[in-house]
Amino acid sequence: MKEQAHSAISNVLPALGQGLARNASTQGGLESLMGALTGGQHQRYLEDPSLMGRRETIQEGNGIPGHILGSKDVSRQVAQQASEKTGIGADVVKRMLPMVATLAMGALSRQTAGAQNTAVPGTSPAGGLPGILGQFLDTNRDGSIADDLMGMASRFFQK
Repeated sequence: MKEQAHSAISNVLPALGQGLARNASTQGGLESLMGALTGGQHQRYLEDPSLMGRRETIQEGNGIPGHILGSKDVSRQVAQQASEKTGIGADVVKRMLPMVATLAMGALSRQTAGAQNTAVPGTSPAGGLPGILGQFLDTNRDGSIADDLMGMASRFFQK
């Protein structure tokens, strides 16, 4: 089961990353993303994984993939593709996608806050958004982003 969850997360993360990058490249997209990261409270899900089970969190989480990916149809396509690659039912992947997206936004929010605290005023963090994405996704610097999000998700399921 753990391997399947790891595989599912590995298969949806690239789509989330591409969606974030695509959104950030549109007019006003980067400002919108930075506003969501700095103004939202996404970090709280990393700090207290028990919040992931709350109705409000689930409702918020359900909107994140559609916003990142552009529509619910694209979210369904991502889930279907991950299902085909992993053998996990598309319905299960669809339920995982909001949680993974919420944790990804939390991690990106944390990384963004850290980068802003260390950045020279008037400059962008090193590597811009792609650099931040890579840094937040691979926190243990082993070349795999899936194990890092699996760790975040497992903290939620242990509580």
